[in-house]
Amino acid sequence: MHLFKKLVPALLCTGISFYAHAQKVVEPANTNADWTKLYQPFRIVGNLYYVGTYDLASYLITTPAGHFLVNTGLASSAEVIKKNVESLGFKFSDIKILLTNQAHYDHVGAMAAIQEMTGAKFMVDAGDASVVKTGGRTDYELGGKVSMFKPVKISRELHDRDVVGLGDTKLLVLHHPGHTKGSCSFLLEVKDGGKTYKVLLANIPTIITEKKFAEVKAYPEISADYKYTLDTMPKVQFDIWVAAHASQFNLQRLRNEGEGYNPGLFMSREGYERRLEKIRREYEGKVR
Repeated sequence: MHLFKKLVPALLCTGISFYAHAQKVVEPANTNADWTKLYQPFRIVGNLYYVGTYDLASYLITTPAGHFLVNTGLASSAEVIKKNVESLGFKFSDIKILLTNQAHYDHVGAMAAIQEMTGAKFMVDAGDASVVKTGGRTDYELGGKVSMFKPVKISRELHDRDVVGLGDTKLLVLHHPGHTKGSCSFLLEVKDGGKTYKVLLANIPTIITEKKFAEVKAYPEISADYKYTLDTMPKVQFDIWVAAHASQFNLQRLRNEGEGYNPGLFMSREGYERRLEKIRREYEGKVR
């Protein structure tokens, strides 16, 4: 989503043919090849697996009672994710709960299709509920007269510190608004051998609006929300972290595709803090 500054605003402003049929779902044209480029699925740590594309991260969390799937990438990614899940030896139909870090089309584009394929329940931060129900039309920055993804049926609206559980795995919801009104991260404990790791599935709060925050009339709380998130995220304690985009946690630099199991690759808190500090500097420019 960090590429929206360049990709989507221009599309929204110039494309009459781009939005030719206002009643249809029209996903913005993908100009980032990494969003659909295939990437071999792999085990991150314990019961947590990467099943997304080269840059759009999707996470499978397995339990004896069924599985979580966090994020689904673009609409075209449904079959890719299914194949990735099955190649790891798991049943796609065992996915019981669907979640997302943020309600943008590059993270929920295939959500409705996967919900239909699996019968899973979709749960979303309450701040993004309207955006999900309208297929993105009510998004403060990217919204408009046409839906950018197929609306998804919501089984539960989530709030800060809510817990979502399956089997022996529980995800703690951390409300981290700004990028969207309902952006959130998830914190969970993962057992691996004799060790227990605290893992953060982070929503890095990149800033996509070109405007000063005071000019964003559709989201008057944007400045306060970003401040809250940027003050809160550095305090989160974890052993391992990943994010909604592989590029945000430098997956391709940290790991060679096909490399063996190595949870230690994703333990760099320094990389996490650098990301947040960069966004804080951008934030300060938006409030001046």
